[in-house]
Amino acid sequence: MAHLYYGSETGPAEIPDRILAHVKVVATTKLRRGESFLLTWRHCDPDAPGRTSIWMQPSIPLRFVFANPDPEPLDGEYLRDLANQANSSGGIVLEWADEAALLAEPAFAPAPAAEVARREAGELVAA
Repeated sequence: MAHLYYGSETGPAEIPDRILAHVKVVATTKLRRGESFLLTWRHCDPDAPGRTSIWMQPSIPLRFVFANPDPEPLDGEYLRDLANQANSSGGIVLEWADEAALLAEPAFAPAPAAEVARREAGELVAA
């Protein structure tokens, strides 16, 4: 599980690595443009049910910590879906079923949209 640290919260949100990697690209792109958005997820811990929503804005500190040292492969279609959600009034709503769908995908080369988003986020790695 990856961890999302936001603002002055001492404890991180636990989000699957593959999903948080996609959120990271969308969030950094929007925040760099000065655009705020809502991010919502269900808690992963079955002993602490519920959900959390946070207002993502450029002035609040944000840190992404991943369990896997290697970058996760990005899915262009999922990036576009998250970007569209981020532009809506409901914001991004993370579903853990998304992780299962991403993991079921065969290995793939990043789509052109994913490459653009990664370049904008400063993470494009030379092949």
